[in-house]
Parts: sequence; structure tokens; C-alpha cells
Amino acid sequence: MDSLFIITAIIVILALGFDFINGFHDTANSIATSVSTRALKPRHAIVLAATMNFLGAITFTGVAKTISGDIVDPSTLEHGSYVVIAALLSAIAWNLLTWYFGIPSSSSHTLIGSIAGAAVASVGFGGIETKGFLKIVQALLISPILAFTLGFLVYGIFKVVFKKGNLAKTNRRFRHMQIATAALQSYTHGTNDAQKAMGIITLALISSGFQTDHDVALWVKLSCAIAMGLGTSVGGWRIIKTVGGQIMKIRPVNGVAADLTSAAIIFGATAIHLPVSTTHVISSAIMGVGTSHRKKGVKWGTAKRMLITWVITLPISMAFAALIYTILDFLFIK
Repeated sequence: MDSLFIITAIIVILALGFDFINGFHDTANSIATSVSTRALKPRHAIVLAATMNFLGAITFTGVAKTISGDIVDPSTLEHGSYVVIAALLSAIAWNLLTWYFGIPSSSSHTLIGSIAGAAVASVGFGGIETKGFLKIVQALLISPILAFTLGFLVYGIFKVVFKKGNLAKTNRRFRHMQIATAALQSYTHGTNDAQKAMGIITLALISSGFQTDHDVALWVKLSCAIAMGLGTSVGGWRIIKTVGGQIMKIRPVNGVAADLTSAAIIFGATAIHLPVSTTHVISSAIMGVGTSHRKKGVKWGTAKRMLITWVITLPISMAFAALIYTILDFLFIK
């Protein structure tokens, strides 16, 4: 069997593995608020999230095209298949490490950083598509700020509109609303996060010569959607605990405000074909809502730990992917 075909098949398996891990790593982001307020039972929440993630994953392809073409140019990338393998191994390792410790880190940061780091190790900084890479990094940095600000404003509006409402009745209504907002948030998660694995597979197909354009093949869309849906069905209970309770005490009205905020930011990014960190967006939305509700109610120690993880993920992923590529280069290329 042709060695290039075998290498490409390995990449597809690794990409689907990353997508599966991304599903259970980021499940908490879309259902943590509804589980913590008991709007949904954990098992029901996971089934809902898995279904909506699948539907979102097969709906759009714009983010996948950005991943496959705006970080590196796969048609000119030397040893592109090994670059992709190194990137995936790095991203999978970081996702598993942060999941084990219950830290809601960014799958987007680690994947994008890993692609860039492996490419630099292969051909130097000239292998990076600077304009596209900076555009993606800007989206990753700006989206949490927008989520925090919008969450603060949305909850501020809720406070004014429902100021005279009975607290118990209001919370009961919002608890029912959380089922819809959790579904919406899971759908938007699928429209953005599953696209990243699709983009990786497309990048590998182009660099291996099996494909010449950036269109996402139907089998790629379906396999990535299924992998993310299955991963979501496993659940990420360690991260659910952090997002759902260790940032702030979430009530139904808080949860709805955070869900609507993060869904709007994520879907907005999907519409303009930009990958964002759903982890960062959702966590920032919760912090924005919490600050608007009561600044002291936010557990800033947890927020600080998350912020540190956010900052270090990109450079660590770049360095780790570069190291893995160097090892692969020594073992298989030279």
C-alpha cells in the first residue's frame, strides 16, 4: 500500500480522535450552566448537546476552509503530512492534560498554535501565512473580551426588565428557557469547533496531493460531525464542575444570559469564517454576567487560573508541536 496513503489515513484517524476529545473536552462549555441550575439532568443535557453539536457540525464549512488555508499554505508546505501529524499529537496531548486537571483550556488555541509550531519547525517562520494567522489570533483574543462585555450588558438588561418580577417565578421561567439556550449554544459550538478537525483533514488531503481545493468533502463533514457527537456523549465532568460552579454560583437567569451571549459571539464568528475558542467565549460570558450581577460573586481565583492557562496554551502548543516534528523528522524524514 502506498506510504503516502497510509500517512494520510493516520492523519484522518488522529484528526477524528482530536475531534472526539474536543467533544468531551468542550461538552461542559455548552451544558454546564443548564446542569448546574438543574434545568436539565446531566444525561439529558449530554444527549441534547451531542445531537445539536452534530447538526451544527454538518451545517457550515467556512471555519474549516480558514483552518486549511489561512495558517499555512498546504500546497507549498514541505513534509506537510508530518507537520499535520505533529500538530495533532501536540493538540491531543494538551487537551487530555487540561481535561485531566479540569482546566477549561482552549482546543482552538492548542490546535492553531500546534499547526504554526510544527510548520515553523519544518520550514521556518516563512511557512506561516502571516496575514491569515494574525487574523485568527486577533479573533481568539478579541472574542472573550466581546463575550465578557456583552454578557455584562445582557444581564444588565435582564435586571432592569425583570426588576419587579417574583424571583421564584422568574427563575422557574428561565430554567425552562435554559433548555432552549443550551440547545442553541450546543448548535453554535458544532458550527465552529467541529470545523477545525474538518480543516485539518482537508489540509492533509491537499498537502498529500489527494485534493486541490479547500472544499470540505462530504465524508469529512459527516465523520467529523459523528466524532464530535460521540465525544460529546461521553461528557467532560471535570470541566463541567469548573465552568458550572467554580466561576460563580449560577442561577437560571444568569445561565440564560450567559448562553445567549456566548451563542451570539460564537455564531457571529462562524458567519465570518473565523475560529474562536468556545471555552474562552463561554467562560468569559459567565464572568461578564457574574460581574454585572455582583462583582464579589465571581470567584476570581478560578478566573485567574483559567486566564493563565489561556495565555500559555498557544506558546506551549507551538513549542511542543515543534519538538514532536523535530523527533518525527529525525526518525522518519532524514
